Amino acid sequence: MTAGYIKRSLESVLREAVSEFPALVLTGPRQSGKTTLLKHLFGKTHGYVSLEPPDVRASAENDPRAFLEMHPPPVIFDEVQFAPGLLPYIKEKIDSRRHEYGSYLLTGSQNLLLGEKVSESLAGRAALLRLLPLSRREMEGVPGAPFPWEPGRRRRGKKRLSYRELWEGFLKGGFPELTARPKKNLHLWHAGYVETYLEKDVRSLRQIGDLSSFHFFLRTLAARSAQLLNLSDVARDLGVAVNTVKAWLSVLEATYQVFVLRPFYANVGKRLVKRPKVYFTDVGTLCYLAGLKDPEHAAAGPMGGAILETAVLSEIVKVFTHRGVEPRVFFWRTAAGTEVDFVVEAEGKLVPIEVKLSATPRPGMAASIRKFMEDLGEKAGPG
Repeated sequence: MTAGYIKRSLESVLREAVSEFPALVLTGPRQSGKTTLLKHLFGKTHGYVSLEPPDVRASAENDPRAFLEMHPPPVIFDEVQFAPGLLPYIKEKIDSRRHEYGSYLLTGSQNLLLGEKVSESLAGRAALLRLLPLSRREMEGVPGAPFPWEPGRRRRGKKRLSYRELWEGFLKGGFPELTARPKKNLHLWHAGYVETYLEKDVRSLRQIGDLSSFHFFLRTLAARSAQLLNLSDVARDLGVAVNTVKAWLSVLEATYQVFVLRPFYANVGKRLVKRPKVYFTDVGTLCYLAGLKDPEHAAAGPMGGAILETAVLSEIVKVFTHRGVEPRVFFWRTAAGTEVDFVVEAEGKLVPIEVKLSATPRPGMAASIRKFMEDLGEKAGPG
């Protein structure tokens, strides 16, 4: 095993996909470990080419057939969003040897443009999977541990975290490099990550002239994390058009930086809110954008509840995603203000989850869950 390698939950899903499809497309945010994972699993059987360097990119775009002859399958093409014109020619190669599986393994940091190109060129020929930053289970060495509402043995991680260690972990986030190299300066790493993201992903997806405005948008969104999102209010605060804010939000979704949580609807005769909430995919990114540097201020400050909610939602989304399953997660809120933070659709049931920033839970904290179960009846699972 590669030195410092952290076992990922997606490994078995990847192996199965590579044995059943001619191509695999693995997407996810920058630095989530896509290249490391594919090299670890398939480095001995597949060649490797990064399409990020300008000269390699130009070669792939200018003469794709010659490029593919130069790099025959089985091969890993990294950051394929830089050369989307290559995809129709990969399709041509696949169709000439349709029953050869695992020939082309493609990675990308963007979902918007890449998804469209893959749909056009590789429909039915490629398995589409996502790799997000590390889940808490992966960090603790128990990647297959079930959720509390699922059957199976509850396996503890390496040790039970103290309250301070838990919040230090929130500040760090889930990017593999920070887990593998724990002595790195967190603030500098996250600052570099955000700047790299702005320069490479945002500029390539949208013609955003003033990146400082987009950076301010990121911080504004962080301050509204876990709240009902009013795009008109955000636009007014930034001094831009609502359509601009919508476009910027779509960039964050396409690059896996945020998760837009939508309300759950059920025909129970209640007026429910329709506005979504936005959560950052990585809790460490949220803490950096909120300007938090130490666990005490993070836990005791006004963002404490939002940070904990982000950590819980992030874990749910990562675990489902790394099983190769699309996460079905919502929130439930009535017009009267009764709210359940998360509703997970699993095994035909709706599992309500309430997140409270307290080490001393009390029965009254579950009042909204009881109301949810009362309204949803048999559809509701254990909360």
